[in-house]
Amino acid sequence: IIFPNFTIELLTFFLIFVPNFKVLKDMLDTLFLVGGLALILLGANGLTDGAAAVAKRFNISDLVIGLTIVAFGTSAPELVISCMAALGGSADMAIGNVVGSNVFNVLMIVGVTAMVLPIKVGEGTLSKEIPLVVLASFALAFFGNDVLLDGGSMNAISRIDGLILLCFFLIFMRYTFAIARNGGEEAEGEKIKEMPMWKSILFIVGGLAGLVFGGQWFVDGASGIASSLGVSESTIGLTIVAGGTSLPELATSVTAALKKNSGIAIGNVIGSNLFNIFFVLGCSASISPLPMGGITNFDMAVLVGSAILFWIVGWFFKKRTITRVEGALMVVCYVAYTAYLIAQQ
Repeated sequence: IIFPNFTIELLTFFLIFVPNFKVLKDMLDTLFLVGGLALILLGANGLTDGAAAVAKRFNISDLVIGLTIVAFGTSAPELVISCMAALGGSADMAIGNVVGSNVFNVLMIVGVTAMVLPIKVGEGTLSKEIPLVVLASFALAFFGNDVLLDGGSMNAISRIDGLILLCFFLIFMRYTFAIARNGGEEAEGEKIKEMPMWKSILFIVGGLAGLVFGGQWFVDGASGIASSLGVSESTIGLTIVAGGTSLPELATSVTAALKKNSGIAIGNVIGSNLFNIFFVLGCSASISPLPMGGITNFDMAVLVGSAILFWIVGWFFKKRTITRVEGALMVVCYVAYTAYLIAQQ
């Protein structure tokens, strides 16, 4: 019997890989991880463009759209993955995603952007917005330390903590709209693409579908890889998941730097970090209380420390400028933190 080439290749695949079920499972987990992330990024971009176009048709200013819908779009991957992880009982990944993303945003995104082009930081940003990032980081560290602070039996972010974080988010949004109305120096909007209503709706529906399905695939793939490698979900969340979901912010910031508009990178990182803690974790904890699990006080210390370092390099040394040397220092700090996490496994 003469088999077609495709049949022979298919038989060869099954003879090699099917007996080794672990290899096949690892391949599928990796496929889910990569495919899920691609769907999330495409979905977030489509949802953002569609929603922004609809808002534009109702004469909402580009500035307000940029500070709200576009900011939501770049943090949508973190929101979807953390909520999916919370629903699926993977609290370590939900919290690790946010903590890791915020550390990545400050140390890697600001660091790499400063290495591309030194970042000039406005006085208002240094006196108001960056301190908010420090405050949000401290708030998360406090909420996640029940055992140390009030003698609880387990460290967890409760539903009450989640609701408080959502209240902080509303205050932040109120502040954001005040900046938009007053035309503050830090409130730079993006030019919004206009499109027909039918196309906007298609982008919104398709974007939502991509976020939902992509989020589920990504969480399943990441959990499978963690199990296969014997690595904790918290470490996967702090590294692979965090870096993957921060790709929109990284792309936005580096592109802005290459266009000699690196100041946008600061607003991008600040908005994303506040959105992640106040809204993403607020929503996730409101859905289901989040035990801290493998997220330790060392991770929280790195989160708070990175926010403080962000503030220090802006104020001191070369005043109100994050230089290339300071950017390189931030990148080295992130590499050292990642190496520490891997070494602990």
